[in-house]
Amino acid sequence: MTSSDDLLAERVRGVLEVPLHAWLGLRLADPDAPAAGLVLPVREPALNNGGVLHGGLVAALLDVAAYVHLLPHLGPGENAVTHDATSSLLRAVQPGADVLLTSTLLRLGRSVAFLRSDATVEGVLVASGQVTKSVLRPR
Repeated sequence: MTSSDDLLAERVRGVLEVPLHAWLGLRLADPDAPAAGLVLPVREPALNNGGVLHGGLVAALLDVAAYVHLLPHLGPGENAVTHDATSSLLRAVQPGADVLLTSTLLRLGRSVAFLRSDATVEGVLVASGQVTKSVLRPR
C-alpha cells in the first residue's frame, strides 16, 4: 500500500467513525474499494415515525457517499465541503433492507466538484441526488 493509499484509507475510516455514521452501522460495500459505495442497514435508528427509512437520513447519506467517492480525487491537504445538495426520494424503504449508496463524479474543476449519488435496494433505485462540493486547497 502506498502512502496515498494509506491516506485514503485513513480518511475513509474517519468518515465511517463519525458518531452518527457508526451508530447507524454505515459501512463500505467493499472494504478494498471505497468507490464501490456505502451500505446502510435499515434498522430502528434509521426509521421515521411511519416505520420506514427516514428521508432526511437518505439525503444526508447521499452527500456522504459523494464525499467518499471524491476523496481519491483530492490532493494532499485538500478537502471538500458541501456547497449544494438536492435529493429525490423515489420509494419507501422497509426495515431490514440494506441500502447501497453510490456516487459518480460528473466533473471536477479547480474549486468545485459535481457528483451524482444514488441509493438502491437490491438494484432498485430508491433515491438520487446531485451534490456540489467546494474543494478546499491548503493555503
